[in-house]
Amino acid sequence: MTETRTSTEDGLLEIAEKQAALGEVRGTPAADPVNIPMIRHWLDAMGDTNRSYLDKGIAPPAMAQVWTMPGVRRGAKDRSPVDDVLAALDAGGYTGVVATNCEQTYHRHARVGERLTPATRFSGLSGPKRTALGDGYFATWNVTWYGEGDEPVAEMMFRVLKFRPRRRRESPAPATGAASPVAATGPVTAARPASYPLRPAQNRDTAFFWEGVRQGELRVQSCADCGRLRHPPGPVCPSCRSANRSYVVARGEGTVFSYVVHHHPPVPGRETPFVVAVVELPEGVRIVGNVVDCPPDAVGIGMELRATYRAMDDELILPMWAPRES
Repeated sequence: MTETRTSTEDGLLEIAEKQAALGEVRGTPAADPVNIPMIRHWLDAMGDTNRSYLDKGIAPPAMAQVWTMPGVRRGAKDRSPVDDVLAALDAGGYTGVVATNCEQTYHRHARVGERLTPATRFSGLSGPKRTALGDGYFATWNVTWYGEGDEPVAEMMFRVLKFRPRRRRESPAPATGAASPVAATGPVTAARPASYPLRPAQNRDTAFFWEGVRQGELRVQSCADCGRLRHPPGPVCPSCRSANRSYVVARGEGTVFSYVVHHHPPVPGRETPFVVAVVELPEGVRIVGNVVDCPPDAVGIGMELRATYRAMDDELILPMWAPRES
């Protein structure tokens, strides 16, 4: 059978091949050298109490990307072989984006005082592919961070799906969470969009959680043997290695441990900006969710929240978080 491609597809693949042919392209060195204050902030944000990084003057390996991220106001010197491919995909209508893979390899610790330099190699563009989110392309690239003497410190393979968001006859629920809440006795039955595009994965490990959400409960997995609570849910207790599982129903209250305000890129089914927070529960675990019913600039660390349950379509209900006084 003869394969036919559109001019748009041919153009995208041509741009991708051109950028891949450039090979590894060096970026500009980091604006700041590896430094103790940033390491201390990272350890605090991650809840990492390992003092050896500060004592030895080395950075946690997972911080490799931190040192060279250009920020929102990127200049021409910050461009990489990836930018032209992503811009072409946006121009072709593939404006949705979701990360699918990120694999990091660490060669050594970055040392305090050295200035890392990134080098990016565009690996390839695969598509068009039909996915649950919409038709799109998988773009893959590799970044290597070099230290003193061009010695590699870390590498990262990153892959994203750039897709054309599906058009729906009804408007999605707004990012402020204005969809009707779910009563404790069960979900609302009002008409919703045909299908909310960002559907969470549900499997045997998480089925109890989503059943609780449908009933207006915030369930936290517990070990049926030692009683340790854990979230996200998993098949085995990290403390005693037991596979026997149970759950407790949380109070549905928490405080903002950390948060981000998402402005860009566009997310199907959402209106930007919106807040994604790590919420610390009094039960001793943390959960990720959207903060709704308040302006993004009103959200802050330590803000008291309560759980609320929003119907995103006729089948999906998501737990979200609202200011406790609202």
